[in-house]
Amino acid sequence: MASLYEVTREELSELLVGEPRYRVDQVWHGLWNTNEPLEEITTIPKTLRASLAQRFPNALRVVEDVASDRGATRKWVLELHDGSTIETVLMLYEDRATVCVSSQAGCAMGCTFCATGQAGFSRQLSVGEVVEQVLFAARAATPRRLSNVVFMGMGEPLANYSVTVEVLRRLQRYRGLSARHLTVSTVGVAPSIERLAREGLPVTLAVSLHAANDETRSELVPLNRRYPLARLRDACVVWNETTKRRLSFEWALIDGVNDTPRAAQELADYALGLSAHVNLIPLNPTPGYLVLGSSPERVRAFRDQLIALGVNVTVRQTRGRSIAAACGQLASVAKARRTSVRLRER
Repeated sequence: MASLYEVTREELSELLVGEPRYRVDQVWHGLWNTNEPLEEITTIPKTLRASLAQRFPNALRVVEDVASDRGATRKWVLELHDGSTIETVLMLYEDRATVCVSSQAGCAMGCTFCATGQAGFSRQLSVGEVVEQVLFAARAATPRRLSNVVFMGMGEPLANYSVTVEVLRRLQRYRGLSARHLTVSTVGVAPSIERLAREGLPVTLAVSLHAANDETRSELVPLNRRYPLARLRDACVVWNETTKRRLSFEWALIDGVNDTPRAAQELADYALGLSAHVNLIPLNPTPGYLVLGSSPERVRAFRDQLIALGVNVTVRQTRGRSIAAACGQLASVAKARRTSVRLRER
């Protein structure tokens, strides 16, 4: 189903043939600049609003709206036109407002500790379905300006490559968001990392690493069997050399699996060669993964060892855990498949 947010300005002009020429400016300004729902763009006649709304209905319908962190974190379960559901998370901070968007309904990557991966893959999202998540969250963030968009929701953004790139371009061109405030997260689709590096989009790249030896990483991230660490490193080198942008590695800390001194040394060896920033994420609980996240003490010890080894590292502040909105928790719990994985570091 088409979305008005997939229409270019030139295509909008063709749609409005017969209307005064200034109508194009009014509609475009309402959609992208003032970010008004189509039915609320009062600078255009009601009849025109109605006809456009009938042809281009909203892509998203809210079926659940929950908040935590005293309202600073808000999650929506959104239904698409075919009944598929996705989740979008808005996080408010003192200095910024960030939306975490989904790029797919479900995910085919199958990462063992991720609720989305446990639930399986439904379909790709369209450009309009992703853009509407951003603009919906921007309205909810008012009076704050939405400053950051992260592709860290449901799905692997680089497995929906053309849509992800088109959304990034539209957010830059039409919403005026700096590419440096746009983050794409990937589990390591190496050829697509190299392709993205050449798009001329200096976005932030976050690679979900989680282990720096192939045996452990292949258990956590099955895609590693196709693009092992050496191949991923080659892609990261291309990223660094082409974009001149520092990449980051995401590392979900799992008790006894990747929070040991050996794991820290392996991570340091891998990250330092790429001048990468490391973002530690205490593992968030999911119903289908029976391994525990690292204790606060282990998180601190792991961080301190990385610092001692010369790695630039931070620990991500956990947001939205109580409403299953934290990293790795986005999925319909009813669809999750329980597993009894008992991993230990090799």
